[in-house]
Amino acid sequence: MASLKSLSLLFLFFFTAQSRLTTNFYSKSCPRFLDIVRDTITNKQITNPTTAAAVTRLFFHDCFPNGCDASVLLSSTAFNTAERDSSINLSLPGDGFDVIVRAKTALELACPNTVSCSDIISVATRDLLITVGGPYYDVFLGRRDSRTSKSSLLTNLLPLPSTPISKIIQQFESKGFNVQEMVALSGAHSIGFSHCKEFVGRVGRNNTGYNPRFAVALKKACANYPKDPTISVFNDIMTPNKFDNMYYQNLKKGLGLLESDHGLYSDPRTRTFVDLYAKNQDLFFKDFARAMQKLSLYGIKTGRRGEIRRRCDAIN
Repeated sequence: MASLKSLSLLFLFFFTAQSRLTTNFYSKSCPRFLDIVRDTITNKQITNPTTAAAVTRLFFHDCFPNGCDASVLLSSTAFNTAERDSSINLSLPGDGFDVIVRAKTALELACPNTVSCSDIISVATRDLLITVGGPYYDVFLGRRDSRTSKSSLLTNLLPLPSTPISKIIQQFESKGFNVQEMVALSGAHSIGFSHCKEFVGRVGRNNTGYNPRFAVALKKACANYPKDPTISVFNDIMTPNKFDNMYYQNLKKGLGLLESDHGLYSDPRTRTFVDLYAKNQDLFFKDFARAMQKLSLYGIKTGRRGEIRRRCDAIN
C-alpha cells in the first residue's frame, strides 16, 4: 500500500512538473534559442565527435541525483566542494562542459539573463543525440538553475560501473523509474567510451560474461593503462559513433564493457528488455525518448526556487 502511494506521488510530481513547463517557453523572450543551441552543438560535434556522448553523460549526472538544475556545472569554491569535483564526476569529459558554456555565452549575447543553464543542457542533449542518429523527443522548458551544489549530496546516488544490477534497479526505482525505463536509458551506452580502470579488473575472470576473444582484445588494448590512465575503449565496439540498438545486441554476445552492462543480460528482470531492444530498434527509440523526457523533468526548479545564472559555473 505504501509503495502504491509513493508511486502515485511520483506520477503526480511528473505531471505537475510538465504542466509548469512548456515547449515554447522562450518563443517571445528568446526566439532564436533553439537555433543558437543547435548551431553551437553542431559545430562542436563536427570538431569533437565524442561531444554527444559527453553531454548525454553530463545530463544524466546532473539530473539523476537531485534533479535537472545544472548543479553539476557549478565550480567549487574555497568554502565548498561542488558536485563536479566529487570523485564520481571527475571523469566527466571536458567537451560536455565546454559546449554548454559556448551555448550559454551565445545566448547571453542574444538574450541576456533569460535562458537557464539547465534548459540548455536538456536541449543540447536531445539535439546532440539526434546528430548521431538518436530519436527526437519534446523538451519542456522553463527550468531554473540551482543556487547550490555539494559533492557530499551525491553519496550513493549515481550508479558506478561496478554497481551490482540489483542496486542499480533500486536506485532507479527510488527516483520513480521502473526496470524497463532503466534498461532503455542504459542504451545511452550506444555511444561514448569508458576508461580501462573502470572495467579491466574484471576482464579474464571466470563467469564475468565477457566473450573470450573480446576479453583478450580488451587486455591488449588496456595493457599500458597503469602508465596512461587516459586509455579508453568504446562502449559499443561495433557502431561506436552511431546511436542505435547495437549495444543490446552486443550484450547478448558477451561484448558488453562494464560490469553494469553484463548485469543487464545476466539478471532475468532486465534480460527480457535487452532481448526486446536487441530485436526492435523502433521500440528502443520510443522507450528511450519517453524515459529521457521523463528524466529531464525530474527534480526541476521553477520560479523562486531557482535562478537564471549569467554564467553556468557560478551563482549570481
